[in-house]
Amino acid sequence: MPTHCWRKSSYSSQGANCLYVSAPDNATIRLRESDEPDTILTTTPTALTALIRSAKAGRLDHLGAA
Repeated sequence: MPTHCWRKSSYSSQGANCLYVSAPDNATIRLRESDEPDTILTTTPTALTALIRSAKAGRLDHLGAA
């Protein structure tokens, strides 16, 4: 797997559980969590934007309900 330039999210604290992002090109975004750096989620800017907007609007709140 090629080496990517990973950047830590500005919302991550200085401790554990940090989110890192890499955008090797305009069509791909890669995400990983500091505790599992070998597990990488690959998505597109459009799909990630839709996910973030849905989460901010509360449309995913029911997923965490028991």
